[in-house]
Amino acid sequence: MICGIASVTIEDMALNGLLRLLPSWENALLAVVSAFLLILAFPPFEYWFTAWFAFVPLLLAVEREKSVVRSFVIGWLFGIIFIYGTCWWLTFAPITYAAFPPALAYLLMLVVAAIVGLFPAAFAAIMAALLRRFGSIAILAAPFVWVFTEFLRYWLTGNNWNAVGYGMAFKPDLLDSAAVGGVYLVGALVIVGGTVVAFVFLDRDNPRIVRGMITLGALISAGIFFTGSFRGTLEPHTPRGSYRMVVLQPDVPMAGLTLEKWRQLRQRHVRLAESALSKLDPATGTDGQALPITVIFPESPMNFQYEDDPESREFINSFAAKHNVSVLFNSAEPDHSNGKYFNSAVLVSPEGKEITQYDKIFLVPFGEAVPFPLDGLVPGLVGNFSYGSEYDLFPLGDVKAGVMLCYESHFGQLSRQFVRNGADVIIEMTNDGYLGPTPVLRQHMANAVFRAVETNRPVLRATNVGITAYINARGEVLDTAEPYTEATRVWTVARSDGSQTFYVKYGDWFAWLSSIITLVLLAFSYRQKRDL
Repeated sequence: MICGIASVTIEDMALNGLLRLLPSWENALLAVVSAFLLILAFPPFEYWFTAWFAFVPLLLAVEREKSVVRSFVIGWLFGIIFIYGTCWWLTFAPITYAAFPPALAYLLMLVVAAIVGLFPAAFAAIMAALLRRFGSIAILAAPFVWVFTEFLRYWLTGNNWNAVGYGMAFKPDLLDSAAVGGVYLVGALVIVGGTVVAFVFLDRDNPRIVRGMITLGALISAGIFFTGSFRGTLEPHTPRGSYRMVVLQPDVPMAGLTLEKWRQLRQRHVRLAESALSKLDPATGTDGQALPITVIFPESPMNFQYEDDPESREFINSFAAKHNVSVLFNSAEPDHSNGKYFNSAVLVSPEGKEITQYDKIFLVPFGEAVPFPLDGLVPGLVGNFSYGSEYDLFPLGDVKAGVMLCYESHFGQLSRQFVRNGADVIIEMTNDGYLGPTPVLRQHMANAVFRAVETNRPVLRATNVGITAYINARGEVLDTAEPYTEATRVWTVARSDGSQTFYVKYGDWFAWLSSIITLVLLAFSYRQKRDL
C-alpha cells in the first residue's frame, strides 16, 4: 500500500514537473496568432503589413511567461507553424514524383518544421532571459535578437528561406535599406514596428518609455534618411553600351522525358527562340553597331552535356551560328579531378566556341550534393555534383553578367561577389517545376528581388515554368511571363556605372552587429546584480 502511494506520488510529481515546462494555453494561443500573422505576409497571401505587427502577440506571451524554458516552447510552437505554413510545398515533389504517401510526406514536413522552428524558439528563450534581467525595456532588443537567430539558422543549416525581410519583397518602396544592410536590415526594421507596440503596451505607465521612444524614433528616422539618401546616389547613370537578351520559358515537363520527347522539347526551344528573333528590330548601340544578342535557355530537366555529348554540342553550335547569337544554357560539365560533374552555366559564341563556364557554388543540400560526413553514404535526390569555387563572369559584349543557378539566388554573398568583380547585370537561370504551381514560385522570386536591390543591378530571371521576369535595380518586378506557359521575353541591358552599394562593399555587417549585441546582452543578463 505504501509502495503504491509512493509510486503514484512519483508519477504525479513527474507529471506536474512536465506541466510546469509548458506555457499557459493563453500564451500558446498568442504564439499561434503571431505565426498566422507572419504567414499572411508571404506568398500566396502577400499581406505584407501583417508582418509589422506579427511579433506583438509573441513578445507579449514571452513577457507574460517570464520563463526561459516555457518561452522556448512558445517560440518553438510559433516557428513550427510559420515554417509549415509557408513551406508546405516541399511535400509536392515527394508526393508527385517519388510516390510518397501524402501522410508520410506531410509528417516529414512536420519534422523539418520542428527542426527549423528551433531558431524562433531560441529567439523567444533569449528574449525571456533578457526580460528577466533588464525588465520590459529589453523588448527593444527584439530586432537584434531575431536577426541573430536568423543569421544563426543560415550558418547552421545553410538556408534562411523566408527570413522576415523577404515578406517585403513585393513592396519596392520599403526595400531601400537592403542596399545598405541586406535582407537582415529590412527584417529588423519590420520587427521594430511590433517591438514598439509591445513596449508601449507593457511599459505605458513608466516614464522611461518617453526616453526610449524618443531614442528609438530618432534612430529609425536617421536610418530611413540615411538609406534613402544613400540609395539616391545610386540611381540613374548614362548607359555605356548595351546588349539584348532573348529569354525562353519553354515549360518543359518534369517527368516522361524519353529520348524522342527530349528531342521534341529541344525543338521547342528552337521554335520559341526563332519566333522571338524574327520579331526583333535591327537596333543599334551608341557606336552605331548592331546590338549583340544572347539566347538564354533556362535550367530544366533537359540536362545538356556540352562537353561530353557531341550531338548536343553540335546542336548548340549550329543554332548559334545559324542565327549569329550567343547561347547561354545550363549543362552538366565534367569535373576531371574526381569523375563527378558540375552543375554549370555555359556560354557559347556565334562561332561555336565556349566562352565562359560558371560552376554552381551553392548546391542544394541532399538534392544536388550530400553534405559531409554523409557524402558517399547517402545519394542526392537529383545528383551528386561537385562544388564550384570560381565567381566567373560572362562577357556579353560590353556588359558583364554574373549567373545564379536556381537556389543560388538565395545567397546575397554570391551576387555581391559578382558585382565586386565587375558584374553589370545578374542572370538567374532556374527551374521550380519540381515543386509545382505552389507559392514557391513567388517566394523564390522574392530572393531575386533582394539580390537586385542589394547590388543595385537588374536581375533577369530565365525560368523553365515561371516566373520569368525582369527585376530592375529598385526591386520592381516587370514584364513577367505567366507560369506554366510557353513564353519568350526580349530585354536590353546596359553597362552599369560601376558603383557599389554599402551592402556590396561590406556584406552582412548588420547581421554580425546584431549577433554581437545579442551575445553581449546575454552575457550581461547572466551576471549577478551587485548590491549598491
